[in-house]
Formats: sequence, C-alpha cells, structure tokens
Amino acid sequence: MRHLMTPLDLTVEELDSLMAVAEDIKKDPARYAHTCDGRILAALFYEPSTRTRLSFEAAMLRLGGRTMGFADATSSSAAKGESVADTIRVVSCFADIAAMRHFKEGAPMVAAQFSKIPVINAGDGGHQHPTQTLTDLMTIRSCKGRLGNMKIGMCGDLKFGRTVHSLIRALLRYDGISFVFISPNELKLPDYMIEELNNHPNVNYKELTKLEDAMPELDALYMTRVQRERFFNEEDYVRLKDYYILDSSKMELASKDMIVLHPLPRVNEISVEVDNDPRAKYFDQVNNGMYIRMALILMLLGIEA
Repeated sequence: MRHLMTPLDLTVEELDSLMAVAEDIKKDPARYAHTCDGRILAALFYEPSTRTRLSFEAAMLRLGGRTMGFADATSSSAAKGESVADTIRVVSCFADIAAMRHFKEGAPMVAAQFSKIPVINAGDGGHQHPTQTLTDLMTIRSCKGRLGNMKIGMCGDLKFGRTVHSLIRALLRYDGISFVFISPNELKLPDYMIEELNNHPNVNYKELTKLEDAMPELDALYMTRVQRERFFNEEDYVRLKDYYILDSSKMELASKDMIVLHPLPRVNEISVEVDNDPRAKYFDQVNNGMYIRMALILMLLGIEA
C-alpha cells in the first residue's frame, strides 16, 4: 500500500507514467468510466476548498466510484476533539482511499501512519500540496512539451505558498531549470527552501521584487494569491494583498509563448482581462487536475485499465 504525501514520493519515471495515463484518460474517458466501480473515496477536508475537493470527487465519480466525507472540520467529529489518527481508523472501515486537506502541517502524514487505505495529501497548512503539483507539471508539459530547460517565475506569496514549495521540489529533479522568485520582502521564499536550492548547484535562481523586471525572460509565470488565512493580523494582509497584479500591460512585456499558471482561487492578482490571453492556462490547470487525480487514484489502488 502506498500513500502520496509529497511529489517526491513518486520517481521521475512514475511521474512521467502518471501524466501519460492522465493524458490517455483525457483523450478516451469512456475507457476508464468503470475502472473504480464499487470503490469509495473519502474526501476529508478540515479546511475550505473548492477546486481540490470537487476535483477529487469528480475524478472518482468519472472512474465509476463513489465519494463520501466532509467539507470542513466543524461537520466532523474533529469538532468534538477526535484525533486525525482515530478519524482515519474509522474512515478506513468505510472507504478504499482517502484524500485529506488539513490546516496543520503533517496531519496527512499522521493519518497515513494509522490508515489501512491509501492516503493522499490534499494540502497541509503551508507545507505541501502534491496533487496540485502534479496538475502544474502536467499543464507545463502539455503546453511546453517538456519539463526541463526552462525559466520559471514564481510570484506572490512564496513564504506560505505550499503549491510553490511543492512545485519547486518537483522541478529540481529536471535538468536546466532556472527560477525567478518575485515577492515583497515579507513573503520571500523561506530559508529552508533557499537551503534546498543551494544544495542543487546546477540550479540557478534569483530573487526580485518587481514583476515587470522578470516578465521578458520567463517561459512560465506561476502567480499566487496572498493568503489571508496564513496571516496573524489583518493589517499586514491588507498592506500586501494587492502587491502584484498581472494585467495586459505586463503581459505585453512577456514572450509570445510564455504561459501563466495559478493554483487558484485568485483574488486580484490576475486581472480578468488576462483571461482571454491564449497564454493564460490557469483554467486548463483545473481541467488537468481532475485527470491527473483520476490517474493517481488508479495508481494507488493498483488498478490498470
């Protein structure tokens, strides 16, 4: 039995295979429509989510399975003080696989230690979000035809952004990757991530504060929102929330084949006028997210179509 806690739980070869299956599902969904007949996914979401929760549920339903679970901690026995360990023990009696989103870093790992079914980390605090990373990798590869030899800009909340941290770690395994980190000083990439980058001597990176300075040199731009839920006070959030806004004028500075990604939800950091730009790929990411989660469910359940 395997779990997925971080993107590094999968080898590069497994990632490539997973993305190939996801692309095949995308091309021929009918072939996979009954592969999970009789199987149940438990969606255990202790923290609010739209895309990730619905994506997991849609993935299982499109594979012919069923779903159960809760959408926030207050509607579960966690509100009565039940531990994550006890919750997953109970859920293991009912479901075949579980996806867990939790506000505490490491909670899905605790669940995996006590679970009798595969557990997927659907996001834990500011730590990891591996299935979003799989979605990002699939989208980049689909748009650019490769995952190496490119320069990727990451803009916004790089301190608390679990999607950023997961994606960096995943991309470090590919050749020819360069990063440009764009953020205010208060939201810079944390020291432990910088240390990881420094341990890869063949990876180049630089830190900037102005988005305009980075635009001309990028192959891909990964925008993130400033996350209100990660701030300890409202004043700091209000001061930083609109620090970066990607609009048409900034897009004019970019190359014609640069792509724009965003894990969503967005607030103001990408103007709606950018949505019609063919380089905007964030809604394609949402679609890809369902297919990559379908492929992951099949992998962890050991089902071959």
